[in-house]
Amino acid sequence: MPTEIREALYPLRDEKYRAFQARLIPNIAPETIIGVRTPALRSLAKQLYRAGDYGPFLAELPHRCFDENQLHAFILSEMHDFEACIKETCRFLPFVDNWATCDQLSPKAFKRNRQRLLAYIPVWLASGQTYTVRFAIGMLMAHFLDGDFDPAYLEAVCRVRSDEYYVKMMVAWYFATALAKQYASALPYIEANRLEPWTHNRTIQKCMESYRIPEARKAYLKRLKVRAPR
Repeated sequence: MPTEIREALYPLRDEKYRAFQARLIPNIAPETIIGVRTPALRSLAKQLYRAGDYGPFLAELPHRCFDENQLHAFILSEMHDFEACIKETCRFLPFVDNWATCDQLSPKAFKRNRQRLLAYIPVWLASGQTYTVRFAIGMLMAHFLDGDFDPAYLEAVCRVRSDEYYVKMMVAWYFATALAKQYASALPYIEANRLEPWTHNRTIQKCMESYRIPEARKAYLKRLKVRAPR
């Protein structure tokens, strides 16, 4: 079955899209990118999930190409059973090697089981693995900045320290979103320079680009930029 799924990807190849992806995800070897567009991968994932013919494919890790990782993420995103989904997600995360797969892994089961999901986030944050940490922050951003918000989650993300660009960028994205949704709670982190300088300034930059933050708040945040060390 894994071989059949792999062979099904090649007829969906788009060379222009492949070249675009290679530029967008520079840490992935271009020869491992088939170039299947996201809608086609999502459609295939839905077909496999409905048919139940995905077990052997999920079990075959690591995958050989980027598109297989994408398909894997989309299949997990279709799953409704929390226990099965969280088990497969934990098994898959160590093999996630790029921001696109990380960010497009968004299981439906997690939306309905937020409190159960919370138990795994500290473990992922402490993993030391770039995309597992990024995924944990992404889950806090996606599920815990609205009705289930707790200021403790801001502190957990603030304490993340990494030299990895894709982790620092996610911290900035998280705090920019927090400033749009939970301004009063998130602002003290910026006023007190709690984030490292690069992430602090990138957070403010993202706020400047946001349509959800009023102009008056943008003007104030802009004054809070710091001089980042070279």
